[in-house]
Amino acid sequence: MTTKPYLSGHYTPVPDETAAVDLPIRGTLPPELTGHYIRNGHNPKPGITPSHWFKGSGMLHGIRLEHGRAAWYRNRWVKTPALDGAPLIRQDGTMDLTASVAGTHIIEHGGRLLALQETNLPFEVTPELDTVGPFDFHGTLTSAMTAHPKQDPETGELHFFSYSPFAPHLTYFVASPDGHIIRSQVIDGAGPSLMHDFAITETKAVFLDIPVVFDTAETSGIPYRWHDDYPARIGIFDRVGAPKLTWIPVSQQAVLHVTNAYDAPDGKVVLEGPAYDRSAWETSWKWWVGAPGYPAAPVAGAIATRWLLDPAAGTATEHMLDDLVTDFPTINETLTGRPSTISYSVAFPGAGLDEFAIVKLNTATGQRLLHHPGVDRYAGEAVFVPAAGATNEDDGYLLTIVSDLAADASELLVLDANDMNTVAAVQLPRRVPGGIHGSWIPAEALAP
Repeated sequence: MTTKPYLSGHYTPVPDETAAVDLPIRGTLPPELTGHYIRNGHNPKPGITPSHWFKGSGMLHGIRLEHGRAAWYRNRWVKTPALDGAPLIRQDGTMDLTASVAGTHIIEHGGRLLALQETNLPFEVTPELDTVGPFDFHGTLTSAMTAHPKQDPETGELHFFSYSPFAPHLTYFVASPDGHIIRSQVIDGAGPSLMHDFAITETKAVFLDIPVVFDTAETSGIPYRWHDDYPARIGIFDRVGAPKLTWIPVSQQAVLHVTNAYDAPDGKVVLEGPAYDRSAWETSWKWWVGAPGYPAAPVAGAIATRWLLDPAAGTATEHMLDDLVTDFPTINETLTGRPSTISYSVAFPGAGLDEFAIVKLNTATGQRLLHHPGVDRYAGEAVFVPAAGATNEDDGYLLTIVSDLAADASELLVLDANDMNTVAAVQLPRRVPGGIHGSWIPAEALAP
C-alpha cells in the first residue's frame, strides 16, 4: 500500500517520546529569548494510519530557552482518550468533547498551556508537556473550541468560537484573562460550513462562512466538501456596544487561516488571509487524505488576499496581495485586531518556487523577502517574538522548526524578522516532523 503523504517525507511520524538537555547552538541566541517555544502537530502512534492528516494524534515538541542557552528539548503526545482510540461519537450518539487528537495548536492563556483541536475541549499540559486533562474554563464551556482563538492585546481577553454542522451552527465566546467565560452568544444565520479560523478587530468579530460544507458523503473522517451552490459570506459582528450582525457576500473562496483584520477609519473592515479557489482546495484535500493525484506539498494554490468589507452597504471588494502559494500566516501579535502591514508565511512549492521558504510580506510597500532553508529542508510556521525595546512592527525574531530530510535531523531556527537572516540555530536531538501551529511562551507567562 502506498504510504500516505502526511506520513512520509517531512511528515514521517516519530515513534516515541524523548528528551535532551543543553542543546548545541550555531550562532548566538539572543538572551531575551527566555521561555518556551512549543509546536503542535499530528503524529499517530506506530502502526496507525489515520484517514485524514487532521485525524492524527497530537504531539508537542518543546524547546526551553534560557538567557542564551537551549536548556532542553522534549516531545510528548497529548494523552487524550483519542490517543488510545476513543471515538468522538459515543455509543449513545452524543459527542465526547474529551476525545480530541489535540493536534492543531497550543496557546497560553491565564497561565495555562492549552493544546487545541477545533471539535473538542482544550487539553491542558504542563510546561514540561505532560498532560493534565481537559480544560472547560472552570465549568463554563460545554461545547467545542476553535484551535484559533484570538487574544486581545489590550484587554487580555480570549476570543473564540464553537462551530457545528448542527444548529446552532456558530457560537461566539469571550474568556476573561484568568480563564472564565464572560460572554456566550449564538451567531444567527451561520450555516454548516467548515469554520477553522476567524478574526477580531478592536470593535468586531469576523466570521467565515465558506463553501466547504458538512457532507456525510465525504468518507475521509472529516465530513466536509466544497459545494458551489453554497455562497461564501463573511459575517461582521459588532462585539462592542449593541450587538449587530451583517453577512456580506464574497467570491467563492475558502480560507483556513486568517492573517489579521482591523477597523478602517471610514467604518469598513480589512481582512487578510490566504484564499483557496475550488481547484486549489480540492487539490490540497487530496494531499490531506492521500487521494490519487495529490500534490507535492500540503498546500496547493492558496494566495494571500485582502477583503475590504463595508457593513453599512453590505458589500465587499477583494484583491490579491501576492502571487506565491502560502499558508500558516503569522504577525506581530501585539497588533492582533489592529492595523498591521507585515506578515510571515510558509511559502510552498509552486508559483515559481521549487522549494519551501519563509516569506515576509509588507503590504504597505509591496516588498517581499524570502528566507530559503535549503534543498530538502522544510521550515514550518514562523512565530514572531518582539525584541526587547521594539519600536517597529518587525523588530523581533521568528522561530521555526526546520526538518532536514537528507540529514534526518531538525533544528530550531531563529531569524531576524527585519532582514530574514539567520541569528541562531538550535540543534535538536532528532528530526521533528512537519507540523501545524505553535507559540512562543515567555517565561513570565508561566511563572508560579
